Amino acid sequence: MMKLILLTTLALIAFAANSVLCRLALEQDSMDAVSFTIIRLLSGAIMLLIVLRFQSHDETKPASPSWWASVLLFVYAAAFSYAYVLLDTGTGALILFGAVQITMILYTVLSGHRLPLLAWLGLALALFGFVYLMLPDVSAPSWQGFILMAISGVAWGFYTLSGQQSLSPLRDTTLNFIRTIPLALILLLFVMPDIRMDVESVVYAVLSGALASGLGYTLWYMALRGLETSQAAVLQLLVPLIAAGGGLFIAEPISLRLMIASALILGGVLLVLLQRPQT
Repeated sequence: MMKLILLTTLALIAFAANSVLCRLALEQDSMDAVSFTIIRLLSGAIMLLIVLRFQSHDETKPASPSWWASVLLFVYAAAFSYAYVLLDTGTGALILFGAVQITMILYTVLSGHRLPLLAWLGLALALFGFVYLMLPDVSAPSWQGFILMAISGVAWGFYTLSGQQSLSPLRDTTLNFIRTIPLALILLLFVMPDIRMDVESVVYAVLSGALASGLGYTLWYMALRGLETSQAAVLQLLVPLIAAGGGLFIAEPISLRLMIASALILGGVLLVLLQRPQT
């Protein structure tokens, strides 16, 4: 149990650290979003390859990566980077994980499951939280940033759904990361004149890819062996709160609007996750 708690805690901190590291790398135009995306994906792939090298060799389950999953992973990573040029750490993480959970909930409904009344109430509450977050005001986040991060969340939601049947999730994720590199290089061709970076921002991007992404996903897969699906889904709701706390270390204040929106969105999603959908 102590090992499970430790693995879960470290994985959730790693997920939140992605938001903080991205903001640190992109603040004050020290790095462009495409460079961050490429370095993050490349360093994540290298870390995952190292982890696989030391993985038990008695695993005989076949890998089943797909270009569709790789495209979703790339869209998630690229939109994530561009969104954090415009959003604070906590706000971005809230939009991301809210969009992920709502995407998966709506997919469940469209797949033929009926949600109980309380679940519909929770979904409506979460959607109202997004509306409240974006109401016109001085403290309202950028609409462009909101849309980009919502796209990132939807892509991550479908990426998660595409991997539910994976027999070897760690190996599949490694191969999916590797397949994103050509896509990132194609994007690089269109923004070549705008490329910029310094040593500090490169370090942040490598930490995001190797530790927060590559090692973070590995720890999460290890933790998932001891968690039920519903427990894993609920625990992920802690990530925006951890990220908002991390934002304090880079002088990003937590606004009252963000706190209220977090309560509405995360509370609504939690209400849905606590209900049992009916076939």
